[in-house]
Amino acid sequence: MRDLAGAAFDSMLPEAQDRSRRQRQWAESDAPLPVMFLSHGAPPLFDDGPWMSQLLDWSTSLPKPRAIVIISAHWESAPLSITAPAAGTPLVYDFGGFAPRYYQMQYATPDASELAGTLAALMPGDEPLHQHSVRGLDHGAWVPLKVMYPLGDVPVIQLSLPTHDPHRLMEIGRRLRPLREQGVLVIGSGFMTHGLPFLTADMMHGGQVPGWSADFDAWAQDAAERRDLDALAGYRHAPGMPYAHPSPEHFSPLFVAWGAAGDDACLRSAIDGYMWGLSKRSLQFD
Repeated sequence: MRDLAGAAFDSMLPEAQDRSRRQRQWAESDAPLPVMFLSHGAPPLFDDGPWMSQLLDWSTSLPKPRAIVIISAHWESAPLSITAPAAGTPLVYDFGGFAPRYYQMQYATPDASELAGTLAALMPGDEPLHQHSVRGLDHGAWVPLKVMYPLGDVPVIQLSLPTHDPHRLMEIGRRLRPLREQGVLVIGSGFMTHGLPFLTADMMHGGQVPGWSADFDAWAQDAAERRDLDALAGYRHAPGMPYAHPSPEHFSPLFVAWGAAGDDACLRSAIDGYMWGLSKRSLQFD
Protein backbone atom coordinates (compact mmCIF):
# COMPACT_ATOMS: atom_id res chain seq x y z
CA MET A 1 0.00 0.00 0.00
CA ARG A 2 1.46 3.32 -1.05
CA ASP A 3 -0.08 5.18 1.88
CA LEU A 4 1.93 3.23 4.45
CA ALA A 5 4.77 5.06 6.21
CA GLY A 6 8.00 4.51 4.32
CA ALA A 7 6.34 2.81 1.35
CA ALA A 8 8.44 4.88 -1.07
CA PHE A 9 11.59 3.67 0.69
CA ASP A 10 10.43 0.05 0.48
CA SER A 11 9.78 0.50 -3.23
CA MET A 12 13.21 1.89 -4.03
CA LEU A 13 15.23 -0.32 -1.66
CA PRO A 14 15.86 -3.38 -3.94
CA GLU A 15 17.28 -1.22 -6.73
CA ALA A 16 19.22 0.91 -4.27
CA GLN A 17 20.83 -2.14 -2.69
CA ASP A 18 21.70 -3.57 -6.09
CA ARG A 19 23.33 -0.30 -7.15
CA SER A 20 25.22 -0.15 -3.89
CA ARG A 21 26.54 -3.70 -4.35
CA ARG A 22 27.82 -2.78 -7.80
CA GLN A 23 29.35 0.52 -6.69
CA ARG A 24 33.11 0.69 -7.16
CA GLN A 25 35.13 1.00 -3.96
CA TRP A 26 37.45 3.96 -3.51
CA ALA A 27 41.07 3.01 -4.26
CA GLU A 28 44.35 4.63 -3.27
CA SER A 29 44.91 5.55 -6.92
CA ASP A 30 41.73 7.65 -6.87
CA ALA A 31 41.57 11.38 -6.26
CA PRO A 32 40.61 12.52 -2.76
CA LEU A 33 36.91 12.16 -2.13
CA PRO A 34 34.79 15.31 -2.31
CA VAL A 35 33.00 16.79 0.68
CA MET A 36 29.22 17.05 0.98
CA PHE A 37 26.84 19.44 2.66
CA LEU A 38 23.41 17.85 2.49
CA SER A 39 19.92 18.70 3.61
CA HIS A 40 18.98 15.58 5.51
CA GLY A 41 15.19 15.46 5.50
CA ALA A 42 14.29 13.50 8.67
CA PRO A 43 11.68 10.68 8.50
CA PRO A 44 9.60 12.36 5.71
CA LEU A 45 12.52 11.61 3.40
CA PHE A 46 11.42 7.96 3.40
CA ASP A 47 8.12 9.02 1.81
CA ASP A 48 9.74 11.16 -0.91
CA GLY A 49 10.78 8.93 -3.82
CA PRO A 50 12.25 11.67 -6.05
CA TRP A 51 14.38 13.08 -3.22
CA MET A 52 15.68 9.62 -2.29
CA SER A 53 16.56 9.04 -5.95
CA GLN A 54 18.56 12.28 -5.96
CA LEU A 55 20.52 11.23 -2.88
CA LEU A 56 21.17 7.75 -4.23
CA ASP A 57 22.27 9.10 -7.61
CA TRP A 58 24.63 11.46 -5.82
CA SER A 59 26.22 8.80 -3.62
CA THR A 60 26.59 6.24 -6.42
CA SER A 61 28.14 8.81 -8.76
CA LEU A 62 31.22 8.59 -6.52
CA PRO A 63 33.36 5.64 -5.47
CA LYS A 64 32.05 4.00 -2.31
CA PRO A 65 34.04 5.46 0.60
CA ARG A 66 36.13 3.40 2.98
CA ALA A 67 34.45 5.22 5.87
CA ILE A 68 32.26 8.24 6.61
CA VAL A 69 32.58 11.10 9.08
CA ILE A 70 29.30 13.00 9.40
CA ILE A 71 28.54 16.16 11.35
CA SER A 72 24.82 16.47 12.09
CA ALA A 73 22.77 19.47 13.14
CA HIS A 74 21.21 17.33 15.84
CA TRP A 75 24.18 16.78 18.10
CA GLU A 76 25.23 20.05 19.70
CA SER A 77 27.73 18.99 22.31
CA ALA A 78 30.97 20.28 23.77
CA PRO A 79 33.66 19.16 24.15
CA LEU A 80 34.11 17.90 20.61
CA SER A 81 32.80 14.34 20.67
CA ILE A 82 32.32 11.26 18.52
CA THR A 83 29.75 8.50 18.61
CA ALA A 84 30.50 5.02 19.91
CA PRO A 85 32.45 3.20 17.16
CA ALA A 86 31.30 -0.36 17.91
CA ALA A 87 29.50 -2.22 15.16
CA GLY A 88 25.74 -2.05 15.40
CA THR A 89 25.60 0.72 18.02
CA PRO A 90 21.88 1.55 18.50
CA LEU A 91 20.46 4.57 16.72
CA VAL A 92 19.12 7.75 18.31
CA TYR A 93 15.46 8.42 17.44
CA ASP A 94 15.55 12.14 18.15
CA PHE A 95 12.23 13.15 16.60
CA GLY A 96 8.60 13.13 17.60
CA GLY A 97 5.15 12.77 16.14
CA PHE A 98 5.95 10.38 13.32
CA ALA A 99 4.64 6.93 12.44
CA PRO A 100 5.78 4.09 14.76
CA ARG A 101 7.71 2.47 11.94
CA TYR A 102 10.36 5.19 11.98
CA TYR A 103 11.21 4.39 15.60
CA GLN A 104 11.87 0.78 14.64
CA MET A 105 14.17 1.37 11.68
CA GLN A 106 17.73 0.12 12.01
CA TYR A 107 21.01 1.05 10.36
CA ALA A 108 23.73 -1.25 11.66
CA THR A 109 27.14 -0.19 10.37
CA PRO A 110 30.54 -1.92 10.70
CA ASP A 111 33.05 -1.31 13.47
CA ALA A 112 34.61 2.15 13.14
CA SER A 113 37.29 1.91 15.83
CA GLU A 114 40.12 2.50 13.36
CA LEU A 115 38.43 5.67 12.12
CA ALA A 116 37.86 6.82 15.71
CA GLY A 117 41.56 6.48 16.41
CA THR A 118 42.45 8.41 13.26
CA LEU A 119 40.09 11.22 14.24
CA ALA A 120 41.57 11.45 17.72
CA ALA A 121 45.05 11.78 16.23
CA LEU A 122 43.94 14.63 13.97
CA MET A 123 42.71 16.83 16.81
CA PRO A 124 45.01 19.28 18.61
CA GLY A 125 46.05 18.76 22.20
CA ASP A 126 44.01 21.73 23.39
CA GLU A 127 40.83 20.19 21.96
CA PRO A 128 40.87 16.48 22.79
CA LEU A 129 38.19 14.29 21.31
CA HIS A 130 35.67 12.75 23.70
CA GLN A 131 34.42 9.30 22.67
CA HIS A 132 30.97 8.28 23.83
CA SER A 133 30.56 4.66 24.82
CA VAL A 134 26.88 4.24 23.92
CA ARG A 135 25.65 7.13 21.74
CA GLY A 136 24.79 6.12 18.19
CA LEU A 137 23.91 8.00 15.02
CA ASP A 138 21.05 10.50 15.22
CA HIS A 139 18.50 11.07 12.47
CA GLY A 140 20.60 13.78 10.81
CA ALA A 141 23.08 11.00 10.07
CA TRP A 142 21.26 7.68 9.74
CA VAL A 143 18.23 8.91 7.77
CA PRO A 144 20.16 10.14 4.70
CA LEU A 145 22.83 7.43 4.97
CA LYS A 146 20.19 4.69 4.99
CA VAL A 147 19.19 5.94 1.53
CA MET A 148 22.66 6.72 0.19
CA TYR A 149 24.43 3.59 1.47
CA PRO A 150 21.53 1.17 2.00
CA LEU A 151 23.67 -1.91 2.63
CA GLY A 152 25.09 -0.39 5.82
CA ASP A 153 28.51 -1.61 4.76
CA VAL A 154 30.52 1.58 5.39
CA PRO A 155 31.91 2.39 8.87
CA VAL A 156 30.43 5.66 10.18
CA ILE A 157 31.47 8.06 12.94
CA GLN A 158 29.38 11.09 13.85
CA LEU A 159 31.14 14.20 15.12
CA SER A 160 29.38 16.66 17.41
CA LEU A 161 28.90 20.39 16.89
CA PRO A 162 30.77 21.93 19.85
CA THR A 163 30.13 25.52 18.73
CA HIS A 164 28.32 27.62 16.13
CA ASP A 165 31.28 29.93 15.51
CA PRO A 166 31.85 29.60 11.73
CA HIS A 167 35.60 30.13 11.98
CA ARG A 168 36.09 27.52 14.69
CA LEU A 169 33.94 25.09 12.70
CA MET A 170 36.10 25.79 9.65
CA GLU A 171 39.19 24.89 11.69
CA ILE A 172 37.61 21.60 12.79
CA GLY A 173 36.91 20.91 9.12
CA ARG A 174 40.52 21.64 8.20
CA ARG A 175 41.59 18.99 10.69
CA LEU A 176 39.43 16.50 8.81
CA ARG A 177 40.85 17.37 5.39
CA PRO A 178 43.54 14.62 5.30
CA LEU A 179 40.80 11.99 5.61
CA ARG A 180 39.72 12.67 2.05
CA GLU A 181 43.01 11.26 0.77
CA GLN A 182 42.31 8.07 2.73
CA GLY A 183 38.96 7.41 1.10
CA VAL A 184 36.89 8.89 3.92
CA LEU A 185 33.79 10.86 2.96
CA VAL A 186 33.19 13.95 5.10
CA ILE A 187 29.55 15.09 5.26
CA GLY A 188 27.98 18.13 6.87
CA SER A 189 24.32 17.28 7.46
CA GLY A 190 21.94 20.17 8.01
CA PHE A 191 19.26 21.94 5.97
CA MET A 192 19.69 24.95 3.71
CA THR A 193 16.61 26.51 5.28
CA HIS A 194 14.92 25.27 8.43
CA GLY A 195 12.21 27.68 9.51
CA LEU A 196 9.87 25.00 10.83
CA PRO A 197 8.02 27.32 13.25
CA PHE A 198 6.99 29.56 10.36
CA LEU A 199 5.56 26.94 8.00
CA THR A 200 1.86 26.98 7.13
CA ALA A 201 -0.34 24.20 5.80
CA ASP A 202 -0.07 25.67 2.27
CA MET A 203 3.69 25.43 2.50
CA MET A 204 3.81 21.93 3.96
CA HIS A 205 1.11 20.36 1.83
CA GLY A 206 0.36 22.79 -1.00
CA GLY A 207 3.81 23.23 -2.48
CA GLN A 208 3.99 26.93 -1.59
CA VAL A 209 7.56 28.20 -1.05
CA PRO A 210 7.78 31.06 1.47
CA GLY A 211 9.68 34.14 0.37
CA TRP A 212 12.10 33.89 3.28
CA SER A 213 13.11 30.36 2.22
CA ALA A 214 13.59 31.24 -1.46
CA ASP A 215 15.44 34.46 -0.60
CA PHE A 216 17.89 32.78 1.78
CA ASP A 217 18.47 29.88 -0.61
CA ALA A 218 19.29 32.22 -3.50
CA TRP A 219 21.57 34.30 -1.28
CA ALA A 220 23.42 31.26 0.08
CA GLN A 221 23.89 29.74 -3.36
CA ASP A 222 25.31 33.01 -4.71
CA ALA A 223 27.62 33.56 -1.73
CA ALA A 224 28.90 29.97 -1.87
CA GLU A 225 29.53 30.12 -5.61
CA ARG A 226 31.44 33.38 -5.11
CA ARG A 227 33.45 31.71 -2.32
CA ASP A 228 32.44 34.57 -0.03
CA LEU A 229 33.10 33.02 3.34
CA ASP A 230 32.75 36.34 5.16
CA ALA A 231 29.22 36.73 3.79
CA LEU A 232 28.29 33.17 4.74
CA ALA A 233 29.75 33.62 8.22
CA GLY A 234 27.47 36.64 8.60
CA TYR A 235 24.39 34.70 7.54
CA ARG A 236 22.36 36.00 10.47
CA HIS A 237 22.01 39.24 8.46
CA ALA A 238 21.13 37.52 5.17
CA PRO A 239 17.84 37.89 3.27
CA GLY A 240 15.15 35.70 4.75
CA MET A 241 16.54 35.81 8.26
CA PRO A 242 15.69 35.10 11.00
CA TYR A 243 12.89 32.97 9.52
CA ALA A 244 15.16 30.75 7.41
CA HIS A 245 17.21 29.77 10.49
CA PRO A 246 15.59 30.72 13.79
CA SER A 247 18.40 28.73 15.40
CA PRO A 248 21.85 28.10 13.85
CA GLU A 249 22.36 24.33 14.06
CA HIS A 250 21.13 23.41 10.56
CA PHE A 251 23.44 25.89 8.83
CA SER A 252 26.53 25.31 10.98
CA PRO A 253 27.57 21.97 9.38
CA LEU A 254 28.24 23.89 6.14
CA PHE A 255 31.30 25.49 7.73
CA VAL A 256 32.79 22.15 8.79
CA ALA A 257 32.28 20.90 5.23
CA TRP A 258 33.87 24.03 3.78
CA GLY A 259 36.90 23.67 6.04
CA ALA A 260 37.34 20.01 5.08
CA ALA A 261 37.13 20.91 1.40
CA GLY A 262 39.62 23.77 1.40
CA ASP A 263 39.45 27.30 0.08
CA ASP A 264 40.27 26.34 -3.50
CA ALA A 265 37.71 23.53 -3.83
CA CYS A 266 35.27 23.64 -6.72
CA LEU A 267 31.64 23.80 -5.65
CA ARG A 268 28.38 22.76 -7.27
CA SER A 269 24.79 22.22 -6.23
CA ALA A 270 24.12 18.50 -6.28
CA ILE A 271 20.45 18.79 -5.25
CA ASP A 272 18.06 21.73 -5.24
CA GLY A 273 14.33 22.29 -4.87
CA TYR A 274 12.07 22.39 -1.82
CA MET A 275 10.38 20.10 0.68
CA TRP A 276 7.54 21.60 2.77
CA GLY A 277 8.76 24.99 1.56
CA LEU A 278 12.26 24.37 2.95
CA SER A 279 15.26 24.47 0.62
CA LYS A 280 16.86 21.06 0.29
CA ARG A 281 19.86 22.48 -1.60
CA SER A 282 22.88 20.25 -1.10
CA LEU A 283 26.42 21.07 -2.14
CA GLN A 284 29.46 19.11 -3.31
CA PHE A 285 32.98 20.45 -2.79
CA ASP A 286 35.61 18.88 -5.06
